[in-house]
Amino acid sequence: MQTADGARRDIVSVNLGQRTYDIHIGENLLQEAGRYIAPLLSRPFAAIVTDENVARHHLKALEASLTAAGIVSVAIILPAGEKTKCFTALADLCEQLLAAGVERQDKVIAFGGGVIGDLTGFAAAILRRGVEFIQVPTTLLSQVDSSVGGKTGINSAHGKNLIGAFLQPVMVLADTSLLETLPRRELAAGYAEVAKYGLLGDLSFFEWLEANSEILLRGDAQARAYAIHRSCSAKAAIVAQDETEQGMRALLNLGHTFGHALEKATGYSSRLLHGEGVAIGMVQAFRFSEHLNHCKAGTADRVARHLKAAGLPTHMNEIEGPLPPVSDLVNIMKQDKKAQSGKLTFILARAIGDAFIARSVPESAVADFLKEDLKSK
Repeated sequence: MQTADGARRDIVSVNLGQRTYDIHIGENLLQEAGRYIAPLLSRPFAAIVTDENVARHHLKALEASLTAAGIVSVAIILPAGEKTKCFTALADLCEQLLAAGVERQDKVIAFGGGVIGDLTGFAAAILRRGVEFIQVPTTLLSQVDSSVGGKTGINSAHGKNLIGAFLQPVMVLADTSLLETLPRRELAAGYAEVAKYGLLGDLSFFEWLEANSEILLRGDAQARAYAIHRSCSAKAAIVAQDETEQGMRALLNLGHTFGHALEKATGYSSRLLHGEGVAIGMVQAFRFSEHLNHCKAGTADRVARHLKAAGLPTHMNEIEGPLPPVSDLVNIMKQDKKAQSGKLTFILARAIGDAFIARSVPESAVADFLKEDLKSK
């Protein structure tokens, strides 16, 4: 639908019974945030959690919108970057939320990308044994993926997102206009998660992306809104069937077993953004699928060409600096959340749009593949 001023608005519902919530997608939603949030509050108060980068660009607009709706707010500003997803930051955030007077019936607003959303959601899950939170994602990656579905958490010395809880937000406000302030590298990193939805279960969407990714990344509002809507719809459908990842929700981790290991190996640093790790990991997942004769030769090359055209890395050798030995990478993968009974689980593919869960993948097969992959470029 469109508003009177021509701005596009879409709604995707995540159907979870009494905990069903809406994802609102559209331009200039931030200016209307107070109107959306006010009906959800038990009192006219909310705590905002954001990072330094988002605060610099957008915090005043959110605060003004809340004020216009009669809502008093307090803002907690954290350092930007993946390293903020840690116990130290979690403890500090909880103490600041308590000091701000957040009560059990209040709402906490996660205003940022995936790091802020994951960290704030986890803090909400444990604060006073559980308060509700609202997601206002500011990056492409968080708008299509991390703000939806209720996964919250922090990283560990042992790996990515290994400590956390499931807590669904009560609403998601995805303002596509906020993407205009993203650096191109961040935008491309988010695009990897968009492409993921086509690769894991929707060939027609992937084909649409092949034809439209350039204008989407260049800033076409209609293309961005369509891609976000379609991505959120795909994730909402899976989450509604498997909220706590006991089965098919694992498909959403296409590329992540490889990608998370590479993030850990690079110290969660600027050497490799999450979306870049996912991009490399998805290409590896298709190469590994070919290696195991699950899909036909050339499929991984098609995936790599598309992601490369979007400005993403597609091979481990493109990561600056040294990587640990293959044996260390495999050991990192053994900490993956999908592992069962000490056996590795991967999301592999029969074709683009046809991913499946492969359990008990032999470590030796993974190690052999990684050794060959490192030599292939």
